Amino acid sequence: MSSIRDQSGLERLNGKGRKVALAYSGGLDTSIIVPWLKERGWEVHCVAGDVGQGADELRGLEQKAKACGAASCKVVDLRTPFLEEFVWPTLRALAVYEGRYLLGTSFARPILARAQVEYAREIGATAVAHGCTGKGNDQVRFELAYRAFAPDLEVVAPWRYWDITSREDAIDYAEARKIPITASRTKIYSRDRNLWHISHEGGAIEDPANPPPDDAWMLTVDPAKAPDAPRDVRVGFEAGLPVSLDGQRLAAVALVERLNELGGAHGVGRVDIIENRLVGMKSRGLYETPGGTILYEALRSLRSVCVERDTLDLCERLAPEYARVVYYGQWFHPKREALDALFAEAMQTCTGEVTVRLFKGSATSRSVKSPFSLYSEALASFKMGVGYEPADSEGFVRLFGLPGTVARGVARRSAAAAAAPGARATGAVPGAAAVPGTPVPNAGGARGA
Repeated sequence: MSSIRDQSGLERLNGKGRKVALAYSGGLDTSIIVPWLKERGWEVHCVAGDVGQGADELRGLEQKAKACGAASCKVVDLRTPFLEEFVWPTLRALAVYEGRYLLGTSFARPILARAQVEYAREIGATAVAHGCTGKGNDQVRFELAYRAFAPDLEVVAPWRYWDITSREDAIDYAEARKIPITASRTKIYSRDRNLWHISHEGGAIEDPANPPPDDAWMLTVDPAKAPDAPRDVRVGFEAGLPVSLDGQRLAAVALVERLNELGGAHGVGRVDIIENRLVGMKSRGLYETPGGTILYEALRSLRSVCVERDTLDLCERLAPEYARVVYYGQWFHPKREALDALFAEAMQTCTGEVTVRLFKGSATSRSVKSPFSLYSEALASFKMGVGYEPADSEGFVRLFGLPGTVARGVARRSAAAAAAPGARATGAVPGAAAVPGTPVPNAGGARGA
């Protein structure tokens, strides 16, 4: 895949009548990119993926794109594949980036880029374009997907070359060309919304010293103003994937939409974080993921009773790696596919129902039921019963603690030897005799027969 910067300067931005497929959202950046590309000779064809950003953002999008100068605009319904092919696997892995971010924007970009490439092929475009800045993660996520499906297509990334350096500049550009936009100078947040979450960046949010602006939040009520009575929801899973809510089987889109409503009404899912971007800098973002927060809480509780200890430990260690792969835009990489195969196998027994209580911004599991539960009340009870011999624990404790016991004995003897008057090396192995029943090796170090 070629990059315009690899060619000879900005004059290569001249499209000369060639077709380019633009990933279009109707937001500030992509709205001004349409005329900017057209002014340089490109025939611009927009493609917008519906990943659940809402009817308000999608209404009239084709007309808006054409008003900006686009030759065409296609809106593709990606909601179901977005959840089933991208969100559900990430949820099944319980992957969380840097312990807090549920990856809402990260896994939306690969499916959008895939749809963009498909439209580029359909219209015979020779290039694809995006509105990602040169500072963000999204440029990587889009372009790695392009490379996976269409390495022959040229990539046009205006933010890397034009003289627009801020959102204020972008607004000026739009106003000068009478491009319809919704961004304003007083409420200048950059937002990304889909079925899973909404993110907020920019403006007053950029300074970590500022508390989150009250006018930024959109999906969740202030937890302090949430209902005084809690609400319990019952989520059903099959093999680690959500399938029902309060006993009613629901398709993926309907299930997430309903959980978003319930969680948002109780202030669940707000996160204010400083995250480490792939490109190296730290950035601040506000995220609202009400339904996702409920699902993560429920599945974590279900997994705790359905997956045996060593496999659970492996999942815990690999989940952050899965999150990094997704965050870094490597969705179509063999590494993610290999990790996904492991999590799919490990979560095969995660079938059951979890009751989660929503109250004043929190989502807390209350009960778990599963036909594959590994929890045994008879074993776990303080009442001694068949299947566990308490006397066996004596030897277990001794053997389990043997390495630490030996090490502490060595440390004690070494400290005592160093503190003794006229201390000198004796040739003995310090500490060995400190452990009852532990033989002292002979001075020559020879092993006994």
